[in-house]
Amino acid sequence: MPAADSPVRVERIVDDAVMRSVQELRVSGDQYRFVGDTAFNLGNSLRDPMSEAMAVFAGETVVGFYRLDFAPRAIAGRDWPEPAVGLRAFVIGLAYQGCGFGAGALTATSADLRRRHPGRRLLALTVNCTNHAAIAMYRKAGFTDTGELYLAGSSGPQHVMLYRLQPQALT
Repeated sequence: MPAADSPVRVERIVDDAVMRSVQELRVSGDQYRFVGDTAFNLGNSLRDPMSEAMAVFAGETVVGFYRLDFAPRAIAGRDWPEPAVGLRAFVIGLAYQGCGFGAGALTATSADLRRRHPGRRLLALTVNCTNHAAIAMYRKAGFTDTGELYLAGSSGPQHVMLYRLQPQALT
């Protein structure tokens, strides 16, 4: 178990050992309906040329996973006024929850996107309206609720949230 003060970083998944570690991540039964099966989400993102499968590390331990989705209209089935990337299937393994790794992962994600994808201005996501812990974490990390609800999700209504990666372009 990594220490709660372990540095958090994110990396694109290219290594078989990291893939296995991600596939072993588990969440509680009530969280499963929000994030689905991590092994399935990993495989799906690795096959999609418009996605990047990402691992979250605390120190040298894989503690989480998420998918970056670059497909147009990937989040909430809508276009954004500025170049955006979608954050999907974000999960911190059950054994690592409550240690601040989720907030650390979001900070590392935004820094990674600024470095590797400087043309992207927004990070977009949807989060189930009843997933109060996730909503609080996203707000704490600097995401803002657009006030829009996405109603086509399989697990019920979802808030649409945005995080500004780069300053707004001048018009």
